[in-house]
Amino acid sequence: MNTVGWREWVTLPGLGIPGIKAKVDTGAKTSSLHAFELRTEQAEDGEIVIFKIHPIRKRKNIIIECRAPVADRRVVRDSGGHSEERFVINTRLTFGPFDLITEFTLTSRDDMIFPMLLGRRSIKAGEMLVDVNESYIHGRMKTRGYEDLLKEGAL
Repeated sequence: MNTVGWREWVTLPGLGIPGIKAKVDTGAKTSSLHAFELRTEQAEDGEIVIFKIHPIRKRKNIIIECRAPVADRRVVRDSGGHSEERFVINTRLTFGPFDLITEFTLTSRDDMIFPMLLGRRSIKAGEMLVDVNESYIHGRMKTRGYEDLLKEGAL
């Protein structure tokens, strides 16, 4: 069994996100991802959601625009008991030895410390053990990498 920390740097290659901090949250059923300026478009094979994300919390100048097929729309209740309808997408998530397709709800997490929650549906039973005393077991991303992407005009 592979141990993960209560927070980890992960990659979302299907969305073009080279690194984002995630809180591994066994109290959350579903994983969620920070998103703003959401809009939809019709494609040949269904509805697409287009959204923007600040992958680095304190760097509002770093914005990545993402596109993903809409898997569902779902009413989700947050930890404060408030309900909202959210888009649901499925995308690839990688970190350490893990490479999995994960379901995310999209919501504004601007006021949260972590732009992403990795919920218990995504934590593979029998494959991931969460050590609440550890952080970034599978490495840290240097946010300087985002600075390089900005300079290159890639963001």
